[in-house]
Amino acid sequence: MKIEYQETTNDLMTRIDIHNRFGGRNIDEWMLQILPLQKGMKILDVGCGAGKQCFGYHNHLQGECDITGGDVNEELLTKARTENAKIGNPVKFMSLNFNERFPFEDNSFDLLSCCFAIYYAEDIPFTIREMHRVLKPGGTLFSSGPMPDNKKTFYDIIREATGKPIPPMPGSSRYSTEIYGAVKDTFSSSRVEIFENPLTFTNAQPFIDYTRASLSEDRKLWGSLFQGADDFEKVMEKITEVANRWVERDGKIVMTKVVGGILGTK
Repeated sequence: MKIEYQETTNDLMTRIDIHNRFGGRNIDEWMLQILPLQKGMKILDVGCGAGKQCFGYHNHLQGECDITGGDVNEELLTKARTENAKIGNPVKFMSLNFNERFPFEDNSFDLLSCCFAIYYAEDIPFTIREMHRVLKPGGTLFSSGPMPDNKKTFYDIIREATGKPIPPMPGSSRYSTEIYGAVKDTFSSSRVEIFENPLTFTNAQPFIDYTRASLSEDRKLWGSLFQGADDFEKVMEKITEVANRWVERDGKIVMTKVVGGILGTK
């Protein structure tokens, strides 16, 4: 299944910044706690974006590791390479499309991660098999993505503002079912860890900024709610009105991110 999706760099960075500023928990700390990271590991991060996970692994392992990050978004890779250069280029960054055969030999990596990206693959079983192929025996796949009850408040406000049903999201509609099923079918063992992170907004503006960035990620996902820039702005005006009412009523908006961490062992 081909999903028409292209997250822009600015939208992605806006959302990451809001997670960091308003979240009650740190997803990177959680991830490092559940991953079997050891010095000397050879690591591949698929869909690495601007390199956030790669740099986290590098810092956690004090540089005693071999890390490669791959992505199809050249704008994000440029950001990753710029940051990499500032610290002496310890990470290898490359163009990598997970809809194609990975340019690596079998049994190459100890750990492969794919954070908030796998659900945009055109052929989930193919991509999972490629991840399995390049992992060493006993190696670990780690993937993170939204669970079905992720961001309930976000969708409730949009639904109230528009009076329309929320279109199926590529992540939350597939992650705990189709994607986890493919991992279970391919890997010798698998499990899911759950991370919940409440984002608390005492005024509506950061929620509006988050919503604008989310709906702008790829407007084709939200095509049932608006067509074109004018419609988009009208929808945002309605969402702003509802968000302000929620703050006036409750004193805050609490939007809880519910993330699943799928771990598979080869």
